[in-house]
Amino acid sequence: MMAAEDAGSCNRSSGDAKKSCNDGGGGTWPVFLFHFALPMALLFIVSNFDDIYSNLVSLPYHSTVHRDREFSDSTTKASRESVASDIQKVSEAQIPQLTQKQKERFYSQQQTQSTKTTTSAKQSPATSTSTPSRRHQNTAKDPLYIQMESNIHALRNKYKQAANTPTEHLAAIQLADFLKYRDTVIHDGGTYQMEAIDVYSRALLLLEKKWRNMITNGEDTRKPMNAQSLNLEQEEVNNYYYSGLNREIFLDYEAKSIGGILCAVYCNMGKTFFMSNLFERAVQSYDQCLSYDHDYFDALNSRGQSYIILGKYKEAAADFHRVLQMDSSLIFVDAVTGLARCLSADDTVIDGGWNFLINLLELNIPHQEESLQKTLALNDSEVAGTIKHYANILKRMHHAMFQYHDIKTKNASEAWKHLSKGNEYKMTTVAPFDEAFEIEKVSKVKQVFTKDFFPSDIGSESETPIFIIGFVRSGSTLLERILDSHPLIVGTGEDSVFNGRLDAIRREIIQSSMAGQDALRDTVKKLADDVVSDMRTRWEIIDANTNSEEDSQEDGDEEKEVVPTRFVDKMLTNYMNVGFIHILFPKALILHVAREPMDSIFSAFKHDFPPGGLDYTSEFVGLARLYHGYRDVMEHWEKVLPGRVTHIRYEDMVTDLPGIAPKIIEKVGVPWDETVLDYHKKKHAVNTLSTTQVRKGVYSHHFKGWKRYEEFLAPLLERVGNRVEFNLSTSL
Repeated sequence: MMAAEDAGSCNRSSGDAKKSCNDGGGGTWPVFLFHFALPMALLFIVSNFDDIYSNLVSLPYHSTVHRDREFSDSTTKASRESVASDIQKVSEAQIPQLTQKQKERFYSQQQTQSTKTTTSAKQSPATSTSTPSRRHQNTAKDPLYIQMESNIHALRNKYKQAANTPTEHLAAIQLADFLKYRDTVIHDGGTYQMEAIDVYSRALLLLEKKWRNMITNGEDTRKPMNAQSLNLEQEEVNNYYYSGLNREIFLDYEAKSIGGILCAVYCNMGKTFFMSNLFERAVQSYDQCLSYDHDYFDALNSRGQSYIILGKYKEAAADFHRVLQMDSSLIFVDAVTGLARCLSADDTVIDGGWNFLINLLELNIPHQEESLQKTLALNDSEVAGTIKHYANILKRMHHAMFQYHDIKTKNASEAWKHLSKGNEYKMTTVAPFDEAFEIEKVSKVKQVFTKDFFPSDIGSESETPIFIIGFVRSGSTLLERILDSHPLIVGTGEDSVFNGRLDAIRREIIQSSMAGQDALRDTVKKLADDVVSDMRTRWEIIDANTNSEEDSQEDGDEEKEVVPTRFVDKMLTNYMNVGFIHILFPKALILHVAREPMDSIFSAFKHDFPPGGLDYTSEFVGLARLYHGYRDVMEHWEKVLPGRVTHIRYEDMVTDLPGIAPKIIEKVGVPWDETVLDYHKKKHAVNTLSTTQVRKGVYSHHFKGWKRYEEFLAPLLERVGNRVEFNLSTSL
């Protein structure tokens, strides 16, 4: 590799020659400039990096922070506000026990607040329900990022100024909510999560003190802090607020009772713990909320999600079951998905197994379809959020029915009917797939990262990070769990530290490359050190906040003192970023997990990923193109960086774990530990769609599972073409 050799000779030259290289006065600096610096600059100029290296996470619509009471993880803020103001036009699914007069006042108030607080522009009916699919990272030139940082600065000042005043708790909540919201939009490894938790804690300290004082003084804690905010008469206040805190979920903080504020803040802090992979702490927060109202939908639903990750399916099912019994409007529709996941893992978690859920779905699907048709008939752009809300409900219901028939009845025809219908509803809410964009994205990576691109003698010596890449649903969670079971290896969760910092990494590499190799070398070293430091910090936070009482009893203090030396960074779409990984960490292990193509592809098609670029795995055109892009890029890395990526076949892990696992651990460079083979018995939380599967251990009965649906997949098979075969061997 001429550029690499020349760059290396420049680095080894004498002081004068070295200066000549850096100053561009001869030597190999022109070669370095041509092969590395200029391609990087060109890529930066002609490409939208946020698009090219999209991590496939969508941008929620904007909304002010104090209205961030989630309908569900997948329902946008625009949907929430639109549903609050429009649902009465098209459905009988009203909040129970309100008179028509109260309903009109309530929705009128929501519409007024929505008008005041919504910052997203109105869209045309043709596009208003489409979800943006490009990722927003922490780019200094991104207007959204700049505005968010400005808002955070202003809210911090407001919070500081409100210290020791009657409004301090509101200022704290507004800041913490916005920090939480920012980290759901800009995925950079959870920059503000710990700050949000600290500020929530301060708000709760103030609110708990106020609540105790009200109890001591005999004041009614169930009345709104400002009873005039809804313009309700006294008897309406009594009827409205004395029947549970669920009435207050969608109200502004100023309009809530002290109990309603406490519940909302505990729920939002729980969700922040959840995003930080602190699932036990999340459960504790939801428990605190439920101590004020044991039927609070948001806390029950959110606690159920945490219980799934912790492997407590019976407890999770009980929470979802309770929500579905009470939430007749299916505002928290992800309880349907949650209960279906629990039943798929163990259909004895609730009495009667699937019967309750199937009866509910068969009763409600026709009503929801009728409501959607009524909404569509309005031909009104103002109800776009409501359309998306009903489409989301129907998507989740049909997907749950698919799981039932796929797992329980084994009726492939019925299962496919519901899967295809659910995916149809899903695709009505996203923008059309841009196949040309996907092709261009891969093309630019191949054009820039050529064989002569990579300079030598640049990059960290660290072998601390272990990167897992591959196509979705390829077995990466199993691999991460195997690694994570070793006492010296730690998985850092789904929110990749490296990927979260990637925008800054690219920008600083480009800037420093213009100053010569010395500057580039120093910059790359610092960037790599920062990634490792963030990984270690994340582990320390998770370790310090994880309930370890049982671990202490079972494992003893000696094992608890073991400090990990390797950190797993699992972000499958980092197969696009192998070039940058290699620049920063030329010695770090990159593990590519590969699975039989159609098993992986069909598994992606039947799973409902969070909103974003992976939405297009729910249609044949997008799914096939994404898979071709993945194969193209992996073939490219094998050509320009031969042997750099270590391949592991998923099927090999499943059929020969005792043979493969020791080789994986040897490749990592740590001593073998027999407990790795019992990875599925360990209590580590697993936040992924594969949660219920990896806890069962390895199993092979699902090999070629797509064959049951082969007749329905013919068009997809045609698009995948000869890549239905993947002649790749494990290279450990």
